[in-house]
Amino acid sequence: MRVKDTLNIGRTKFPMRGKLPVTEAQREQLWEENKVYQLRQKLNEGKPSFVLHDGPPYANGNIHIGHAMNKISKDFIVRYKSMTGYRAPYVPGWDTHGLPIEHQLTKSGYDRKKMSTSEFRDLCRKYALEQVDKQQTDFKRLGVSGEWDHPYLTLDKEFEAAQIRVFGEFAKKGLLYQAKKPVYWSWSSESALAEAEVEYHDVVAKTAFFVEQVKDGKGRLDDNTYLVVWTTTPWTVPASEAVAVNPKFDYSVVKPAGDDRKYVVGTELLGNLAEKLGWDDYEVVDHLAGADMEGMTTQHPYLDRELLVGNADYVTADTGTGLVHTAPGYGDDDYNFGKKYDLPIFAPINDQGVLTKENGADFDGVFYQKADDISLQKLEDNHALLLEEPLKHSYPFDWRTKKPIIFRATDQWFVSIEKMRQDILDALEDVEYHPAWGKVRLRNMIKDRGDWVISRQRVWGVPLPIFYAEDGTPIMEEETINHVADLFAKYGSNVWFDRDAKDLLPEGYTNEHSPHGKFTKETDIMDVWFDSGSSHQGVLAERDYLTYPADMYLEGSDQYRGWFNSSLITSVVCSGHAPYKSIISQGFTLDKKGKKMSKSMGNVIDPNKVVKQMGAEIIRLWVMSADTSADVRVSMGTFQQISEAYRKLRNTFRFLLANTADFTPAENTVSYEKLEAVDQYMLVKLNHFLKQMRDDFDQYDFLDAYKLLINFVNNDLSAFYMNVAKDVLYIEPADSHVRRSMQTVFYQILLTLVKLLTPILPHTTEEVWGYMDEPEEFVQLTEIPDVQTFDNESDLLDKWRDFMEVRSHVLKSLEEARNAKMIGKSLEAQADLYLNDQQAALLDSLNADAQLLLGVSALHVHPLDEAPDAADQFNDGVAVKVSPAPGETCARCRMVKEDVGSDSAYPTLCARCAKIVRDNFPETVDEGLEK
Repeated sequence: MRVKDTLNIGRTKFPMRGKLPVTEAQREQLWEENKVYQLRQKLNEGKPSFVLHDGPPYANGNIHIGHAMNKISKDFIVRYKSMTGYRAPYVPGWDTHGLPIEHQLTKSGYDRKKMSTSEFRDLCRKYALEQVDKQQTDFKRLGVSGEWDHPYLTLDKEFEAAQIRVFGEFAKKGLLYQAKKPVYWSWSSESALAEAEVEYHDVVAKTAFFVEQVKDGKGRLDDNTYLVVWTTTPWTVPASEAVAVNPKFDYSVVKPAGDDRKYVVGTELLGNLAEKLGWDDYEVVDHLAGADMEGMTTQHPYLDRELLVGNADYVTADTGTGLVHTAPGYGDDDYNFGKKYDLPIFAPINDQGVLTKENGADFDGVFYQKADDISLQKLEDNHALLLEEPLKHSYPFDWRTKKPIIFRATDQWFVSIEKMRQDILDALEDVEYHPAWGKVRLRNMIKDRGDWVISRQRVWGVPLPIFYAEDGTPIMEEETINHVADLFAKYGSNVWFDRDAKDLLPEGYTNEHSPHGKFTKETDIMDVWFDSGSSHQGVLAERDYLTYPADMYLEGSDQYRGWFNSSLITSVVCSGHAPYKSIISQGFTLDKKGKKMSKSMGNVIDPNKVVKQMGAEIIRLWVMSADTSADVRVSMGTFQQISEAYRKLRNTFRFLLANTADFTPAENTVSYEKLEAVDQYMLVKLNHFLKQMRDDFDQYDFLDAYKLLINFVNNDLSAFYMNVAKDVLYIEPADSHVRRSMQTVFYQILLTLVKLLTPILPHTTEEVWGYMDEPEEFVQLTEIPDVQTFDNESDLLDKWRDFMEVRSHVLKSLEEARNAKMIGKSLEAQADLYLNDQQAALLDSLNADAQLLLGVSALHVHPLDEAPDAADQFNDGVAVKVSPAPGETCARCRMVKEDVGSDSAYPTLCARCAKIVRDNFPETVDEGLEK
């Protein structure tokens, strides 16, 4: 028999390398075949519910790493709740209507205008469903568990019908109106946009300082006086109807030397303007208040139109002249100004951003961006242009086409936010926010939100269920809307485009505004934010196993103005409360330089690439390690680093499995009271770790949980307990109390870690579970352990904390001895400890083998006052002296002992090992041991 045959070297077939790209997919197939998600739901029947409602990603293109972060974060929470006493169903969803899908078909060569609306919509539907299938495959491959066989899609008939009924609630409460007012207009999409569909980029605009001659100065200004007006959009000057001044400002009437004209400018801006305009010498001939200018008129600089001067508080003195060009058809402030003074709402521009003949012959057919130069030239030709100047400022863009947008007055349908603003703000108070600043952000979004334009001039979406009578009166009655909802539930929304208006109305329907019984129907569709914003009715309220309101919505921080926002509005209208009890918002994924990821920049990371190279578990562990409450930088190098942390976890599982391979819990478990001291300590530490982890999971603080996990594995296990364990598990008799005591705690650590990490690393923990002798077929069908507490654990932890401080001193001295080439491994060392009475008593009170815990071959404890000068001195009074241990190295335990060979039958073994071998392998007394 060889010496190594007398050792209990742990063995397991659990592989060191996971081959994750291959084995994960096989495991996911097994879960699907065995309906593990459905089994988990059945297990949880009757438990309290926790419903995380999925914000639907858009069904277009491959998923990116931001999608992965979002879905995996949700999966952590749903899996954790499912394993801790909750019924936590998860229904994934998709947003399937909207312009990007129409664009994709156009790019593929389909011409919407050469086919019927229904034919084009059928193509859109087919494309959307293909995208859903593609993305669903990708999400499932990330290990995300859910009701994949019955997701929700906004194009489903039932969903569309529910959305129509939500619209009906708005109509019933008088919150809908039609108006011609400026909206965000995307000429590149040929549609109005909602606030949530707009993003801002810096642009350089051409600004103009130009003059308008006073026509009626109300006795204060003569007709040789000119108002100096400022605009950042010279192309809108043909639509100018007025000049806005601030009623609280003081205005100066200025006569520059050598100029026979007088000019009116804001007094506060005069100094800066004079320098810009080259007025080196000028005289201020008069002052007047902005309030006194109200009602004056001026002459348009190059059109035959008289313009009004009016008061507006939004005019500022931080730039410009204090007098602002006003075109009521081209801006929110301008529109409100125009309504106040009963001015025409004039926006002579078409859907594609091309100016029309109403601007004048020179502008007819000109794209608006090119019209700036024409307008500037006409100002110049009419001696009205004082200065053209570039200005860098933030400007709105269409978030899909990445093209700038315009403000344009068109006939649209709106939701009146003002009528219900306070109700929405009140509903926010009942919501819990992670991070806490989310409340302020959402509150400000609602507080400052204008009315919601919900009509879109496209075809791929849910139609606005509005009919028009013969005299143009809109019809939005409960009877008609519910009838349309019933039709959509039966036939889908294509029926709106397939049938005439009369065939969409209830049989026998009459209306006083249509004496001849003739009706027409609206052709616009609803904003897609109304689609997804109705999901609380189309999904939560529709499916009886879900709850409304949901316990949680979790999405990116951009959803404070998107889905969080639209869902809140629709829910308050439908039910008087928020659709969620809590909100978690996450940051965006950025590249390693901190830039936003985009396909055009080529800095996007495809999760499938990471999965194929390293496995989904690496992405999942990265999500756990990331501070998702803020923007997250990520690169392929990030995943390489995370794979090292994963390897450490995997090797920890392997070590624990190998060293509990001969441990049967039912037979070999040692009760807490009978555990060895170090094992008691580690069992208490394990439960404190478990409590902290569960607390972090309960607070959705996965980053802190990751730090705790890595610290526990690296410091408590690898650097201490598993290191100490080798001398017990390998060396002591297989069935000895001291070994079974340690295996008891090893198994508890293994069982706890494998269950605790199942929400995070389900592929790996299921693999580990296959090597454990537990009754459940899948670890996902178990519960995360409850925290145990033990008598006197506080005192025990205090004692061991003090000991670990002493141990750290010894480890430092051993390291210095190694550096000085005095020893190689720590088992070659003898440690002499010099302690005060209190420290010595601490060591005794541990009731543990201190030499084993310190990892040396010999240990001697002395009074502190005997410490030699050569000993290492530490701040707490401990002194340590390291020297080579006397004796020979035992061939079995590798310690250096003076009693090696004391048993003549075993000349290469120390007395301890000789006794173990003699007692457990008696045949070796005569046969001897081979090396």
